[in-house]
Amino acid sequence: MAAALLDQPVPMSPSRRRTELVMLLFALAVVLLAFAAASLGLSGKISGLPLYILLYAVLMGAAHLAVGRFAPYADPLLLPLAALLNGLGLVMIWRLQESGRNGNPGVQIGELTSSSTTMQVLWTAVGVAVFVAVLFFIKEARILQRYTYTLGAVGLVLLAIPALLPASHSSVNGAQVWIIFGGFSVEPGEFARLALAVFFAGYLVAKRDVLALAGRRFAGIDLPRARDLGPVLIAWAASLLILIFETDIGTSALFFGMFIVMIYIATQRTSWLLIGVALFLFGTLITANLFHHVMERFTSWLHPFTIANAQGISYQLIQGLYGMAFGGIFGTGLGQGQPYHTPLVQSDFIFTAFGEELGLVGGMALLLVFGLLVQRGLRAALAVKDPFSKLLAAGLSFVLALQVFVIVGGVTRLIPLTGVTTPFLSQGGSSLVASWLLIGLLIRVSNSARQPAPQPIQDEGMTQVVRAA
Repeated sequence: MAAALLDQPVPMSPSRRRTELVMLLFALAVVLLAFAAASLGLSGKISGLPLYILLYAVLMGAAHLAVGRFAPYADPLLLPLAALLNGLGLVMIWRLQESGRNGNPGVQIGELTSSSTTMQVLWTAVGVAVFVAVLFFIKEARILQRYTYTLGAVGLVLLAIPALLPASHSSVNGAQVWIIFGGFSVEPGEFARLALAVFFAGYLVAKRDVLALAGRRFAGIDLPRARDLGPVLIAWAASLLILIFETDIGTSALFFGMFIVMIYIATQRTSWLLIGVALFLFGTLITANLFHHVMERFTSWLHPFTIANAQGISYQLIQGLYGMAFGGIFGTGLGQGQPYHTPLVQSDFIFTAFGEELGLVGGMALLLVFGLLVQRGLRAALAVKDPFSKLLAAGLSFVLALQVFVIVGGVTRLIPLTGVTTPFLSQGGSSLVASWLLIGLLIRVSNSARQPAPQPIQDEGMTQVVRAA
């Protein structure tokens, strides 16, 4: 009886949810203004916007209510930041969809139909539903530790399925990473990364003491024991298999990078990072010399402006670079650029569309929003006490940061181009739903980190009852 009375939670302070609501309204206002600017830029009038804005506002309102009900102590900025990115993605997809339609200037994009924005709103609804389900069913992130090896197996199966299917049911633009049947397609690698993040967190929490043991010392760095290199070599081999059989450089890099960073966080051994980088560079060198599609990415990166490459393998990259250069510092304005000349601008290259029409300032603002999202996730990881939740939140935050770095670095020619989407911004259901699932897990960890401990009851009469019990 005493334990039951002493474990009463303190009343919830509504300040965080009020802050979240204010920031969410600000995000919706920015999305509304962006929609209006895009419409004015295209046709000189505002049309077709109220329904999209209304549906999106309802979805974000439902997400806010779910956080207040199931995660009342969570970070108040995670949801508004995700809502802002998702909303701006809808704006750009609508702007690209309307290009060349109904008298609007531009070239019509073949992959976008008149219902593409509607479909993206529907996928947003699915993503928010998954987000709410995560908050409802997963009361504590550490519950997932029970399913460490189950989710690890699920992640590996999801990665392997496209390689086992015929190319007609799995290949798009040369990358064999899809499951395609009829008019339905899904990219299982988006969900595999999240399942493997849970597996890595559970495995490393259990094995970190062994993996942290030092072996020989070389150049001032304590190297791990040779017998402990097995997990890293297995992860490295798996990433190479993804690259070879699915021709997917992006998923391969994200998969191996996430494991190396998580093992470094778990053990605090710099040697693991050095070993991981060395293996990655060695594997890249081997695959580039053995497989034509990998060498093409490096050729396109190093020599994009040669005549042969500019009209072939580097055409997409060059169009994106020219578009961002045309945008300059402040951009052409939403609806007033020509991003439709870049192939797949609505997907892999959507950042170049923002760079052209919002300029360097707008592109940096988007990166700042992503940076804030990652920072809040890492803050939750630092604050939570449970080791599994701490490692999971850190891994999820890093994979989000790495994904943004890989695609933005690729389209700006900082690094070789890989075929990954920009979270929340790119067209496609798989990426959007997986991004909302990631945010749901981060909010659950954040709630656990910020939730106050139960306080003893101060009422004098009740205290006497507790003592008597």
